[in-house]
Amino acid sequence: FLLQTFFRNPIAGPFILGISSGAKLTVALTMIAMLRRSKPLSSMQMVLAAFLGSMISIGIVLLFTGRTRSMSSLVICGIMIGYICSAVTDFAVTFAEDADIVNLHNWSRGSFSGVREDQIAVIALIVLPVLLVSFLISKPMGAYLMGEQYALNVGVNVRLFRVVLILISGILSATVTAFAGPVSFVGVAVPHLMKNLFRTENPVVITPASFLGGAVFCLLSDLIARTAFAPTELSISSVTALFGAPVVMLLMVRRSREG
Repeated sequence: FLLQTFFRNPIAGPFILGISSGAKLTVALTMIAMLRRSKPLSSMQMVLAAFLGSMISIGIVLLFTGRTRSMSSLVICGIMIGYICSAVTDFAVTFAEDADIVNLHNWSRGSFSGVREDQIAVIALIVLPVLLVSFLISKPMGAYLMGEQYALNVGVNVRLFRVVLILISGILSATVTAFAGPVSFVGVAVPHLMKNLFRTENPVVITPASFLGGAVFCLLSDLIARTAFAPTELSISSVTALFGAPVVMLLMVRRSREG
């Protein structure tokens, strides 16, 4: 939802594919480097590595934003960044040592099964303050959704606001990816469903609704991934993509008709 606000477009969710894949790449490379030195990767190191990858991916997308005004081109850009990062990650996994491959493969498929209690504490320590900041910028967010000129007229520092919005998006994406691996399509499907459910785009409503709705959506997807073909566990990204991809296609078709 934060990225959709930044681009003021409901189909901005595919950018999250590029962002999470960038985070996945830097975490994978960092994990391989640390394991070769026989040093375990700490929770904060995983978050910092994922945040770096997220910021690099966002920077590339913003670079393209200044060169094209076509949202479809930007969506394709986000998807292509995701594929490139995933390809580089696959190369890294292919040439890693056997012990590294097991750790990376389990993590890169996307799963909540490997999250430990001490990691949950780290996640809460990062996510709760960011959630609070998201609430504090709800009014500027609502003004920004009306357009940059409107936001300027009501006193919003648009440049600072955009920086804060990008940092918050990067931190949240990095935290999720660092511990659960890349989980696809939640960022585009859930906010859109929440907007239809509550019939509003007011950030005061949609921000907490997206947090809670995303949590419920991921838990249900995780339940399906664990039980559908038990004892074989599916990748949670496979389940979220199965339900989230049709929402993306529906959004693009609806936007095309409106255009």
